[in-house]
Formats: sequence, structure tokens, C-alpha cells
Amino acid sequence: MVDQFVVGIVRGSHGITGEFKVESTSGEYGHFACMEEVTLTDGNIKKTFTVESTREGAAVLYMKLAGINSPEEAAKYNRWEIVVPRKYAHPLQKGEWYIEDLKGCSIIYKETAEDAPAAEHVVGTVTNVLEGGSGYLVEILLSESCTLLADSVKLNKKGNPKTVYVPFKDQFIGEVDVEGQKMQLMHLWILE
Repeated sequence: MVDQFVVGIVRGSHGITGEFKVESTSGEYGHFACMEEVTLTDGNIKKTFTVESTREGAAVLYMKLAGINSPEEAAKYNRWEIVVPRKYAHPLQKGEWYIEDLKGCSIIYKETAEDAPAAEHVVGTVTNVLEGGSGYLVEILLSESCTLLADSVKLNKKGNPKTVYVPFKDQFIGEVDVEGQKMQLMHLWILE
């Protein structure tokens, strides 16, 4: 499991003291109040800061970090990601998972037969979870070695594995086992 999470994105400076606006990646802001230190990242560039203060506004958070004392300094970090240890990420409710923990999970399909135990087949790997129009979509890179899928389903015209998107809904995604790094696919037809 991942130890560090992106919890927010800097969205511009605010005021004259070096404070900036933060957009929460979870949509929640309460967990920012207990943060003592954050890392700002932009690609491979990382800078760690002590948090001086946070305060909630209307659908935005205002954050002040030690060493950033002017609007010009704060503007340098516009669009940088705010990364913190897992313990400072927004707490999960039942049936919720961190997207970073889902990435890399094997997508398992259980083939059932009347006279034999269910056989598990790896049909792909989770590469991302994205917001769609009516909910989340699981981005899956299909496995070349899956014998349950025809080549026309699992490979693109160049012969490379296809990427497909499956709605993250109970009728399509069953059991999620983050510690075991697997998610259950309920129906093969959704991959076509």
C-alpha cells in the first residue's frame, strides 16, 4: 500500500501574507487542520514545509506555510500537489478505498462450474480510477495471457493490450481486497 497521498492542489495565492488556496482531492477539508508538515511536488521536484495555519472558506481551504511570505512566493507553487503521509489523508468510510491503493490490483474473474470449485483468472490490472459522468470508472489494462478473452477483446490493432473502463459499481466490480491486491470482476462482457 502507498504511504504518501496527494491530498490537495495549490490553486493560487490569497492575500498578502503568502497564504494560498487549496483544492482538496477528496472534496473534504477537515483533515487539513491536523497537518503539521506537507510536501509540495511538481513532477520530480519536492519541497517540504511546516504548516503555519489552515482555515476553511467556501469550497476552498486557505493554507499558510513557513517560508512562503508573499503572494509572489505563493504563486510559484500554483498547481503543485500537496502530499502527506497516509495518517493525514481523509479517513475512509466503509466501502471506500484510496485510488492509489487500487492501482496495481489484479482484476480477477471467477469462472464457476457446477462440479468444480470456482477458478480465478487474472483478466487485467487496475491502472487508475477516474471520475466519469455518473460515477467512478476503473481503468484496466487487459492481460495478454488471459485465455478467457478473445484476442479481438484483449488486444488492439497493433497487438498491444487494450485499456478498458469499467463502472465502479457493485454489479460490475465485486469484492475489493486491497491488502491482497485484487478486485473481482462480475461479468466478462463488460470488457468488450
